[in-house]
Amino acid sequence: MTVISFGMDQGVWGNMYEQHVTVTTKHGRMPAFAACPDGAGPFPPVIFYMDAPGTREELRNMARRIAKQGYFCLLPDMYYRLGTVEFDIPRRDDAMSAVIRASMNSITNALVTDDTAAMIAWFDANDKVRPGPVGCVGHCMSGCYITTVSARFPHRMKAAASLYGVNIVTDKPDSSHLLLPQVKGELYYAFAEHDQSVPAHVIPELRASLAKTDVANTVKVFEGTHHGFCFAERAVYNTEAAEQTWADIFDLWKRKLT
Repeated sequence: MTVISFGMDQGVWGNMYEQHVTVTTKHGRMPAFAACPDGAGPFPPVIFYMDAPGTREELRNMARRIAKQGYFCLLPDMYYRLGTVEFDIPRRDDAMSAVIRASMNSITNALVTDDTAAMIAWFDANDKVRPGPVGCVGHCMSGCYITTVSARFPHRMKAAASLYGVNIVTDKPDSSHLLLPQVKGELYYAFAEHDQSVPAHVIPELRASLAKTDVANTVKVFEGTHHGFCFAERAVYNTEAAEQTWADIFDLWKRKLT
């Protein structure tokens, strides 16, 4: 599919309005992919935080799926501080994995908070974006970020979803679960049953932390799944779990954003 600049694509996705855009942050110029239904709108905004392998067509297709449901989806390149970082995932080997880990570790909760402030300002300046509540979703490394931004922007972030998120509960002073009392929106966490990136104590501690708040939340563990089960291009893809997760998230956003 050819991505065109704020035009209309009539391919498999139907009439779609999409563009590669630039969001100016306090740290520089952050490239992002924007998609929404063709038409005047305005549409409720959703931020799609990437996973560790970074922005790629697989994620842009997910952004288009979100847009097809009636949302303005923004997929930022969170590695912009490093320059242009793109990984050819089918050729992934140990050397590439090391670079991916280093790229992932270059991002912090504080930096994502800064970037999210810039994206919300960008939404507010866009006529196609409906003012008010914002939704978000994050895969893998961004599971902790959706929690953080829900707390840092409680007046705007009303519906956040984490898919097999990592580093949500840590022993660090900036661990996102410590911010849960500040959250005003609704949170959704989907975990894989088998995930070496999520220590055994994380899910029980997350549930316990949520129980101490009045935050509306859902925490699910999908039986028989592995980390990354929503990615159709991976061997661990689980159709049933992935589609249930999509349904859950769209239900959340419909209730909170529309």
